[in-house]
Amino acid sequence: MDMNFVIDTFFAIFAMTLIILMVPGFAMLEAGLVRTKNVSAVLTVNVMIYAVASMAFLLIGYTYAFGGWDHQDGISKYAFFMFQMAFVGKTVNIMSGGVSERSRILPLVVFAIVMAAFIYPTIVNITWGANFLKDTAFDISGMYDLAGSTVIHSTGGWALLAAILIMGARRGRYKGNKIRVIPASNIPLVTLGALLLWIGWFGFNGGSVGAISSKESADTVALTIMNTNTAGLAGAIIAWIIIYIRYRLFDITMILNGALGGLVAVTAGPDLYDIYTPILIGLIGGALVVFAVPLFDKLRLDDPVGALSVHLVNGIWGTLAVGIFTDHSLMDQLKGIVVVGLLVFTVSFISIYVINKLIQLRADDEEQLEGLDSVECGMESYPEFTRSI
Repeated sequence: MDMNFVIDTFFAIFAMTLIILMVPGFAMLEAGLVRTKNVSAVLTVNVMIYAVASMAFLLIGYTYAFGGWDHQDGISKYAFFMFQMAFVGKTVNIMSGGVSERSRILPLVVFAIVMAAFIYPTIVNITWGANFLKDTAFDISGMYDLAGSTVIHSTGGWALLAAILIMGARRGRYKGNKIRVIPASNIPLVTLGALLLWIGWFGFNGGSVGAISSKESADTVALTIMNTNTAGLAGAIIAWIIIYIRYRLFDITMILNGALGGLVAVTAGPDLYDIYTPILIGLIGGALVVFAVPLFDKLRLDDPVGALSVHLVNGIWGTLAVGIFTDHSLMDQLKGIVVVGLLVFTVSFISIYVINKLIQLRADDEEQLEGLDSVECGMESYPEFTRSI
């Protein structure tokens, strides 16, 4: 008993450490996808989200989500907290990346507090936690979501959609019927960030199994990690193929987002699938990213990093996939998607609207032209480079 406790506690801490690798993963991905004049601002936002969201979850969100600290006996309650804390910032990272290059830092950090202390813990409460909606018409405890296709990825995606609708697009992004292409500034950083996220996903999904100290649980963890990786591979491959067929070019940013789309899609049920099903789930996930990115641009939803396509679209697809490919009810999965979507989008929209009224969230056109590094941080990441407009 004691040895199982020790082994599973160590496993939770190790998985948590892998998930924390996603902090620099998001930071590098976003820093590479934005223009050089906004890199310091993006990095500052990522660091502050980790610090502020984690502290808000420690002080308020965790107890609200799980009903207290004494609900765990299989592992150390402190290790369980750290594992859960590692997730919370990801919901805001998804949102912050999608509003890059036109969002001020302070109001974004204020929203991170709201997300970590209230919005995300509410979703955890009704899915993985204490469940204040139990036995009501809105009870979604029947939804299966191992590591958060809906609970984390769609939650961040719905918040991002609310933010984009309130903030609008970057200066000059859309002119008449034309979409101005703003290229990534640092492809090596994008690649590094995406691969760090990929590695972090092994802790994200594998750690969510909850234990590794028995033969059965160890086998489930290994299957979960294998299926997670498989879906990422399939997502990258299909994005590569589609992009080449359409443009006769290889777009590494789209290939990487295809991989991330596959990873998001498999996150709801990697422990449930055989070794082949994640290939199909990842293929569909990667294809959805390729087709969703231009669709959101046509809708004038300016998302510099493709977070809506990767996290919202594939969070929905991944949750539905559990109902399609396993014995879990498709209607329960759909109900969970709808309840979480309505709740997160509504509360996020109201919260961001109020924050924006109190502290202007969007940088004005002149500040965007100058670059948020200079305006918000007083330092540039690449001061010797000529700044792009």
